[in-house]
Amino acid sequence: MNAYAYGILISLAVYLVVGNYAGRKVKHLDDYFVAGRQAPTLLIVGTLVASLMSTNAFLGEVGMAYSGYGTLVIIITTINVAGYVGGALFFGRHLRRSRALTVAEYFGRRFADHRVQVAAGITVIIGLGAYLMAVTQGAGLILSQVTEIPYEGALILVWLGYTSFTLYAGSRGVVITDTIMFLLFSLVAFISLAFIVDAAGGWTATIEGLARFEAKPGIIAWHGMIGPEANWATAADALTWAIILGVAWSVVMMVSPWQASRYLMAKNEHVVIRSGCGAAIMILVLYAVLELVGAAINLGNADIEPAEHAMIWAALNLMPTFAGVLLMSGIMAAALSSATTFLSLVGFSASNDIVRHKTTDERKLLLMSRLSMLGIGLAALALAFFVPPRIFWITYFAGTVFASSWGPVAIMSVWSRRITADAAFWGIVVGFVTNVVPKALSLLEIIELPVWADPIIIGAILSAVTIVLVSRRGRVTEAERKYREQLHVMPSAEVDPVQLRRTLLWPKLLIAIGLGVAMAMMVFYAIPYQRAVGADSPGGVSGELLFCLCSGLLVIGCGLLARWEIKRSFH
Repeated sequence: MNAYAYGILISLAVYLVVGNYAGRKVKHLDDYFVAGRQAPTLLIVGTLVASLMSTNAFLGEVGMAYSGYGTLVIIITTINVAGYVGGALFFGRHLRRSRALTVAEYFGRRFADHRVQVAAGITVIIGLGAYLMAVTQGAGLILSQVTEIPYEGALILVWLGYTSFTLYAGSRGVVITDTIMFLLFSLVAFISLAFIVDAAGGWTATIEGLARFEAKPGIIAWHGMIGPEANWATAADALTWAIILGVAWSVVMMVSPWQASRYLMAKNEHVVIRSGCGAAIMILVLYAVLELVGAAINLGNADIEPAEHAMIWAALNLMPTFAGVLLMSGIMAAALSSATTFLSLVGFSASNDIVRHKTTDERKLLLMSRLSMLGIGLAALALAFFVPPRIFWITYFAGTVFASSWGPVAIMSVWSRRITADAAFWGIVVGFVTNVVPKALSLLEIIELPVWADPIIIGAILSAVTIVLVSRRGRVTEAERKYREQLHVMPSAEVDPVQLRRTLLWPKLLIAIGLGVAMAMMVFYAIPYQRAVGADSPGGVSGELLFCLCSGLLVIGCGLLARWEIKRSFH
């Protein structure tokens, strides 16, 4: 084995030790499912970011940037910021008050109907099961690339690694190892940027080289590559796709099980809000770094196939061995962090949300949860052998299911007095089916949908329409009404002037980051780009300048919204 393989194996051994140590403290279901509800801000930020930044970020989305669409990914990510902030303020705080073990269980309690919990649980198993398969494939690709282990053997080793401590430690182990992995891959993202930009001749040379890159024209234009041979024919099509996907992922960040469930672990509601703001900042910064890295790899080699291997090629060829080892370990950390989250969540849903247990013995329930997790994990591993590893598109397929199936129901469960249990059930079912079916047909190239008719939009609209129509034919029960009212009662322990002052620092930080993002992007991207292509060239400075300004203004707007809502709620 080489240094890269040793680095990955050593980091995996650290996660195993830490995860199994954390597992010793698991005594009750609360410990296993929601880390005892005592996680501080750092751990919640760590697990929020780590569960999102999987192999899709370091392989799939870096591959998108390498192929010429990195700016579109940044547009999507900037819109996601609103999802983190809005999710913490308008859903996460209320979800935490439910004291549920899973988000699906919250739905069941909110509507006093086990059918709703089962429907939500099934979507978790299908959606996150597919996501788990994709990140397992990504981790297997990484291990097979840097060792002499065949891809199939690498899949098994990776699966054994993350399953062993997730099965034992549950969410308590996941939240700690996620944070360690988050710190590692955040560090290596900046290290990779430094070395790859240096290999291209420095910052100015990198921007100028990409602006004039003839092999992939428009690779860092605000709209990315467009034309007959590109993914999108026009800038309008590209922007429409990015906005639709950005809004969809923003909803995913608000309500999806692998993001919203993190708030169930938070120590208090102040931690929920701070974590939402902190995760928004880190995601924005990390994606900006990674997308530039992905594009810049072209200056070292413009012919990497498949594009998802671009980051691996860079680690092996553009960086010193030590830095490359860190990068590969960081990419593996990103894969494992998401895998542990997804495995734990599908296991929790299989054991807690699908069936009703007659026993109340927590030891037996813990055993059932672990066995369910093992069964789901084995199914995901089996699928990973037979499904081709198209990481970006599988992630896109699986992740956005929750925007359609859960989005309208989750938001209305907190803010609507009229939504009924039947409406919630059929809203989840209709949103899921009308997203998955057309998306599958489109990916299989059986049908071709226009950009504006994305299955995410179709599913979300039909889910919302279903909820409205079914609610009109039913009545909200007294149990549902009272439960919703309780979600809006601020616990007295949360009204703490000291905590409030600390929480109000986070919106200020968001506003400062927004200003900094706008200025930095103009100085280090828009102006050098203009100089390289000339002010009169197609897609010149105006588009790039607007891209920079809108990115910063959206973050500033999120900071102002957070400040207003925090002061309104806690005062």
